[in-house]
Amino acid sequence: MRKRSLLFIALFALFALVAAACGSDSDDTATPTAEPAAEEPAAEEPAAEEPAAEEPAAEEPAAEEPAAEETSGEPIKIGLLTSFNGPFTPWGIQARDGMKLAAEEINAAGGVDGRMIEIVEADDQSNAEEATAGFERLVEDGVVAIGGPISSDVGTATSLLAEELGIPLFLVKAGSSAILTQDSRHTFRTCIPAAPMVAEPIKQYVEAEGLTSVGAIIADYGWGQSIKSALEEQFAGLDGVTLQIEVAPVPEQDFTTYLRSLEGNNPQLIVATGHPPGAGGITVQSADLGFDVPITGAYTPPALVVGGAGDAAIGRYADFACADYTSEGYQDLARRYLAISDNEFMSDDAVSGFGIVTMVADAVANVGDDPAAIAEYLHGQTYDLEGYAFQMGWTEWGEMATAQPLFTQIGPGPAPEGVNEAGDWYPELLFRPEPLEPFVP
Repeated sequence: MRKRSLLFIALFALFALVAAACGSDSDDTATPTAEPAAEEPAAEEPAAEEPAAEEPAAEEPAAEEPAAEETSGEPIKIGLLTSFNGPFTPWGIQARDGMKLAAEEINAAGGVDGRMIEIVEADDQSNAEEATAGFERLVEDGVVAIGGPISSDVGTATSLLAEELGIPLFLVKAGSSAILTQDSRHTFRTCIPAAPMVAEPIKQYVEAEGLTSVGAIIADYGWGQSIKSALEEQFAGLDGVTLQIEVAPVPEQDFTTYLRSLEGNNPQLIVATGHPPGAGGITVQSADLGFDVPITGAYTPPALVVGGAGDAAIGRYADFACADYTSEGYQDLARRYLAISDNEFMSDDAVSGFGIVTMVADAVANVGDDPAAIAEYLHGQTYDLEGYAFQMGWTEWGEMATAQPLFTQIGPGPAPEGVNEAGDWYPELLFRPEPLEPFVP
């Protein structure tokens, strides 16, 4: 049991990282990472006016300013605002490498109308105040859009700036339902949907599998209570299904009592999505207690889970992802990604980062590099992005219009060749839900 206890403590530390992504953030105060792009003041030149005469009719007619700037040869700057320090570093590094891969491939193919894409980085340190400062620095440096936030506190703070300054902002995670408002026009979700939408695919899975008993352990704070309410609402109309929810403190490490309370109803599924800091402990301890049922997590990178839970995750840990790990498109993308990244597995954060740069590049090619024009253009588009589980498109307020996160379980493998350097395990598809009804703020 000592070995299990040590593993559990390590798991708690790992899964505590994701808690703030769904609710309130850790105020990590790690030393900021220097922004490499800050050394290039030349990028601030008003190139939109000078070179207009060089290319009279080569550009799209939609916007005079972008067409003129496109002839300048200046790089197209896309901001990367994510965590390189603080609790969300594993997620942030994935998003960064996905964005860089897209930029490298677009540039290798000639760029956007001959202009190269430059990724300009800022470290939000998983902290709203640092994120605000980083966002402003990126805008001053001339970025046309910003992507990468993982934390909900970061997403909330920066979405206010995005709307105020008219800069397109692409959230990777950051699932708080408070981030978007009816008036949002420059903030876009790209991977995790709003928190109230998270319970719906769980209900769909229960119906599809004919389950009759579901247990849940939620944390007693904002995210946990929102998941509790969403589960109760979703399951209210399910005849013959028993839902039992146990509420645990946020810092709880020993879930034995709560799991024992669930035993009486013989749950066929345990939902740990509402207790992100405890999901690892619940996975390990439920295995020790003999629960041979899926445990749902909270949109966590698979390699992080298996690295902590080990064999307890195989065949039991289930989670949602905006990536389709089973598709050839994802697997081809993952092989290219692993060739340029130090990560051992391409999570959906990286798939989202790749998609963000792909979509911004398409917008610049069609309407130029005015941020407001980019946001307006994207609202009218849908994308079949490489590696994604669903088509990307948005409501007028920036919620994903047809979010369809896949429900996968960590299987023993073997993984497809060249797509998992972290082991033989591989995510297996449990359930493909129907598209989720967009949350209306």
